[in-house]
Amino acid sequence: MGQALEKEEFTPEEVTRFSARLEESLEALERVLARPGFGVGPRTLGAELEAHLVDRGGRALNVCGEVLARARHHQLKVELGRFNVEINAEVVPLAGRPFREFGADLTRMLARLRQAAGEVGGRVALVGVLPTLRLEELVPGVISPLPRYWALQHGLRGHRARPFRLHIEGEETLSHELDYISAASACTSMQYHLKVDPADFARAHNAAQLAIAPVLALCGNSPLFLGRRLWHETRIPLYRQLTDGRSSEEEEMELPSRTGFGHGWVRQGAHELFAQGVALHLPILPVLGHEAPLEVVERGGVPSLSELRMHQGTLYPWNRAVYDPAEGGHVRVEMRALPSGPSVPDMLANGALLLGLTLSLMEEVEALVSRMPFRCARTNFYRAARQGLDAPLYWPGRPGQPLAVQPVRELLSRLLARARQGLVSAGVEPEDVEPLFELLEGRLRTGRTGARWQLDALARLEADRPRHEALTAMFERYLAYSEEGMPVHTWPDV
Repeated sequence: MGQALEKEEFTPEEVTRFSARLEESLEALERVLARPGFGVGPRTLGAELEAHLVDRGGRALNVCGEVLARARHHQLKVELGRFNVEINAEVVPLAGRPFREFGADLTRMLARLRQAAGEVGGRVALVGVLPTLRLEELVPGVISPLPRYWALQHGLRGHRARPFRLHIEGEETLSHELDYISAASACTSMQYHLKVDPADFARAHNAAQLAIAPVLALCGNSPLFLGRRLWHETRIPLYRQLTDGRSSEEEEMELPSRTGFGHGWVRQGAHELFAQGVALHLPILPVLGHEAPLEVVERGGVPSLSELRMHQGTLYPWNRAVYDPAEGGHVRVEMRALPSGPSVPDMLANGALLLGLTLSLMEEVEALVSRMPFRCARTNFYRAARQGLDAPLYWPGRPGQPLAVQPVRELLSRLLARARQGLVSAGVEPEDVEPLFELLEGRLRTGRTGARWQLDALARLEADRPRHEALTAMFERYLAYSEEGMPVHTWPDV
């Protein structure tokens, strides 16, 4: 989705040519991945942090263009909504002190962004779903004016041929029909990218699919939307429903949405996921490049596969396969399920837990998935998103033992040590790891996630005022503690 577009709507002929290029690209990808040594090398980490721009009262402020013009930095990018912005952290080696480097980079970029936002009366909010939004604010004009976002709107809504249905049942219930994807701008995340050798991709992806549910339960930070108390990670169903471009016939056939947990354990590698994406989803941004990918492969080059990457950028699995032709080419697992916020230390700790647990589980993932039906992993994910630390999760037992359901807190008490060791075994220095796991242990001990703090603070504040006033007051305190960089488990009660 980072590739530039010059138009918003496309002809059937363009879709046909693009589809043919996708098939050619899949063959080129298969051949490139089979080359000895392709993508092999030290593991690296990347990160993307999405944030909201809000006014002094904590309401969405549609000034992304002005803020980025003032901040002027290649690491700062436009996002879906005019009140969204993205920070792309510099890629770092996994071995060493990657979290210290990420922390310094994000802190520096946030300071630059906050200064620019302050010059136009704004603040930067790190939260999974902006809790102060009102339905009347989510108008079409909220969508960023870049052609790619309007092409996405036209593609999803046009193929769907009916409004998007938003229905979330949580502590309370929310139901609306919307004609525009603008409400997806309510969602922001902290995404981590793990570069792996192609031969390791299936193990890494399956391990990330296993790891994400218990991690998400400890990281929830999106409990409120349009004045309703919903899931601990409301972002998960909200984004899924607002990117669901299926026609009525496709939905009746139970074809999958573009956003979801996946369709099964990966058996072969990254190519398998790219091929699934082409087979299951029609192109909605059919921008044809000039490269003939098979000719590039025949010459021994590394193809850009711009069409395949564009198509993959319109699919939103919570753990996504990425092919990158840069510097000789590689593949990576993009981990997209973690929320933005509440603070930089919290987000670094969340990433350390997810990455460390993924690396640890990789060592025995074939045996684990043989004892864990994929549908149970998917159930885990949605339970964790809905219930947070109250979720009961499936987890594979020892060989010969039945699949067990256990409280996620009990499970996490064992998995934290495993994740810590996973990072150290991968070459991350213990000094980089220990402070983050002390933070995670404090969060698990207190049960105070970002979601839990927001819900508890709102309950206290609305005891003597209307909910809309309580939301504003809660979020004002949230922003203050977040800007101070305080880990959420240390935040005082309201």
